[in-house]
Amino acid sequence: MEAAPTPPVTLVIFGATGDLTRRLLIPAIINLTQSGLVGDDLHILGVGIDPGDDAMLVEKLDSFLSQLDDDGAHQKSEGWQRLRQRISYISGDFTKDGIFEEIKKRLSAASSGNAAFYFAVPPQFFGPLVEKLAEHGLTTESDRGFRRIAIEKPFGTDLASARALNAQILSKIAESQVYRLDHFLGKETVQNILTARFANMMIESLWNNNYIDHVQITAAETVDVGMRGKFYDATGALRDMVPNHLFQLLAMIAMEAPNGFGAEAIRSEKSKALSALRIYTPEEAQSHAVRGVYTGGTLNGNPITAFHETKDVSPDSKTETFVAVKLYVDTWRWAGVPFYLRTGKAMTARDTEIVVTFRQVPFAQFRETDIKRNLPPNRMVIQVQPDEGLSMELSIKAPGLSVDTVPVSLDFRYADKFDIGKMTGYESLLYDLFIGDQTLFQRADGIEAGWEAVQPFLDVWAKSDQAPEPYAPGTMGPSCADDLITQDGRQWHALGVLSHNHAGASK
Repeated sequence: MEAAPTPPVTLVIFGATGDLTRRLLIPAIINLTQSGLVGDDLHILGVGIDPGDDAMLVEKLDSFLSQLDDDGAHQKSEGWQRLRQRISYISGDFTKDGIFEEIKKRLSAASSGNAAFYFAVPPQFFGPLVEKLAEHGLTTESDRGFRRIAIEKPFGTDLASARALNAQILSKIAESQVYRLDHFLGKETVQNILTARFANMMIESLWNNNYIDHVQITAAETVDVGMRGKFYDATGALRDMVPNHLFQLLAMIAMEAPNGFGAEAIRSEKSKALSALRIYTPEEAQSHAVRGVYTGGTLNGNPITAFHETKDVSPDSKTETFVAVKLYVDTWRWAGVPFYLRTGKAMTARDTEIVVTFRQVPFAQFRETDIKRNLPPNRMVIQVQPDEGLSMELSIKAPGLSVDTVPVSLDFRYADKFDIGKMTGYESLLYDLFIGDQTLFQRADGIEAGWEAVQPFLDVWAKSDQAPEPYAPGTMGPSCADDLITQDGRQWHALGVLSHNHAGASK
């Protein structure tokens, strides 16, 4: 069934002159316009502190889009030429009342009463912005139109702050109006996890602790902290990636089959999976997680400044740029199956993947053969980015008179079959925001369940004098990450795009 065009709506973007708006939101809306999913009844009202008028914002966006692609495709597109006519701007301080009265005036004059507010601003403004919108009647829904609010991560910095932020927001608006974004959930491969599981009996029938040995979820980056030293020193790899991005991927893998594919049915099952994460004691937290920090060096021929020498980072900082944790989902399906999660900066490859490793087959039937090595386990590798796809690793007989096995890979890449080259990942999220589908958005209980699972690690590290272990740029992280998994007789899957090297060994 083809997707229907979105209803008329005014998208109010707080932080309209920022990097998120120009780099991801506007290109995504251009793509939606080009595909006919968004019509000329979408209007963008930008709000920002930068002085200027409508023409200023359009000119800024036009200049950026001209450099976004090698061929300037977005800037030259028909979608942008149409969209640029429907962009307006309000300059001012959105902590003051005056700007909200102006927004109210603009929305009252709009042909549609539908409005979506997008918070492309630092997280300290999330709660106050909701309160200001509510105080000025901008969140009140009526027969004339809906009012929805899209909030980027990070949603809280620990369990207490996440609970406080949820309470602050939900005291002013309903949960049905809140769209907590995680841009990983806009990736085609992530959305396809549910289809791959529940539309294929041969996969779902094996999706349990009888057949699965362990699961690895990795989000590796080659970039360093760069100019974000102040933010990152106060945040770290765990807060930045685990309770949001990685836990959303974990929830898609661990959730039970929903009663249907409606938003609440799916979100309920995801929240149940996150609520089943084992909450560690301080002693368990200490032994089930490791941290690292990158040193100076070179990566892909480019110099990397050590994290501790980065601008706005304290020289004696104990903030991690790499983290690996071992978790358990204590449900009947997953009892005893470890989930190994890792994420870090300045690593050997940009790679976000999920690796489901199945149990070893019994070897009795191969006792009299010439097999000279253990059979490698079967694996399913779900590549989230950069080369979206899915791979199944199997063992087959090698050609010849003797019985010997070789690993082979059955690969599928989205780019081989579908044209997704210029998609940002925000297209599906914005589309669902406009049509009111919350399937890909996080619910309050899921957010809090994620923070509850990582809080023991935060508490232990806050009291510890031990600094993160150094690792060189271009590696797979510190040696303690290898120890975390090898002590269980397992190895990290080698970083790479749908890797054909099935050794799975680290370093």
